[in-house]
Amino acid sequence: SNLDGELRRRLSHEVRDILKARGTSAILVTHDQEEAFAVSDHVGVFHEGRLQQWDTPYNLYHEPLTPFVASFIGQGYFIRGQLLSPDTVQTELGLIRGNRAYTWASGSAVDVLLRPDDIVYAPDSELKALIVGKTFLGAATLYRLQLATGSLLESLFPSHADHRPGEHVGIRVAADHLVVFPAPGSIAAHINLGDSSVRRFSSAS
Repeated sequence: SNLDGELRRRLSHEVRDILKARGTSAILVTHDQEEAFAVSDHVGVFHEGRLQQWDTPYNLYHEPLTPFVASFIGQGYFIRGQLLSPDTVQTELGLIRGNRAYTWASGSAVDVLLRPDDIVYAPDSELKALIVGKTFLGAATLYRLQLATGSLLESLFPSHADHRPGEHVGIRVAADHLVVFPAPGSIAAHINLGDSSVRRFSSAS
């Protein structure tokens, strides 16, 4: 934990290679998700002493079984939506159609997980968001965005797309792998599909 970032990454790969070459199993306990993903074939996520999910890093990210795993693994925010069909959700960002089907009743309230790679920089889009923060990552910039309703999102922009906090930028949703969970309460309490009145529900980081 006291090594610099680049040395830690190299050491993680070297340790994994040594273990694989020797056919040795090992258990790594860490709070660093990048380290866990770099070293491990399978990862267990614990919450309050209970195992929430034991799976491959890919499935933990793309197929989270619980809202906690969804919000804990990677970066993401939940926005409230209404399930219109097994693969389509109405949200304050418009219709989101994914590549997976859900069996809940049409009209059900759901929480939609949106990660930074689900929100795409689109300068000509009519959908705008306010930049409230940014982190330069080198090849990309992570922008923290606020919608007109107050909901927060994050998005990875190409690093040459340099904007300042306080600017409005165009975005679009590219969440083909739709991850949603049943939401408590009525959808009417959070989003009025007949107009632009939307109340912020919740976020997870």
